[in-house]
Amino acid sequence: MEKENDYPTVFIAGDSTAAVKEEHEKPMTGWGAYIHKFLQKEVNIRNHAINGRSTKSFIDEGRLNKLSNELKAGDFLLIQFGHNDQKKEDPKRYAAFDKEYKENLTQFVETARKKGASPVLLTSVTRRVFLEEYKIDPNSLGKYPESTRDVADELQVPLLDIHHSSMIRFQSMGEEESKECFLHLDKNIYSNYPDGLIDDTHFSEKGAELVANLVAEQLKESISPLGKYLIDKSK
Repeated sequence: MEKENDYPTVFIAGDSTAAVKEEHEKPMTGWGAYIHKFLQKEVNIRNHAINGRSTKSFIDEGRLNKLSNELKAGDFLLIQFGHNDQKKEDPKRYAAFDKEYKENLTQFVETARKKGASPVLLTSVTRRVFLEEYKIDPNSLGKYPESTRDVADELQVPLLDIHHSSMIRFQSMGEEESKECFLHLDKNIYSNYPDGLIDDTHFSEKGAELVANLVAEQLKESISPLGKYLIDKSK
């Protein structure tokens, strides 16, 4: 049996879809706020995901260096970006899917490995964009999920294809029910959003927990040793 101090720390590097939210942002919630529910209680979570960041801005702001200083051998680094990397109108965040984005993901992977930690790549969670034929648009994140898959294959990194699994899950829920997983807020209900809100990128608490569950489900099937720290809900 493992000693308590032998348990790893799970680090998360990502954007607002994974970040823990401040009180003034709620009920907006990131999936990183729920991942602890699926991991053994001895596993520590260090969520470095932050709103609005791309791989480029996360690195340029020194956030990867800060995270690296905390990493130690045996830890894990979950890496999920793409939503802000695709913003061509913002040179501080834009990273072309076929060049800078891949280079940046490689830097995250190499940073983890240099510290003896294990990187895990996650494709971007889908946006809730339904097409006329009542299917989720597979191209709402452009080619960024594909580029993440390519980097995982090239560098032999465990991959959690959350873009695909979230697309299938929200699509199965349907156009109306899936709204509950995102921020479709009526006026004068939430003090943080008195004018209401329609946001098909960021999650409600229900959506964040659902995505965290998808992450856990894929960890069971991945080659990452992090899977052994999942809670066995069959017992």
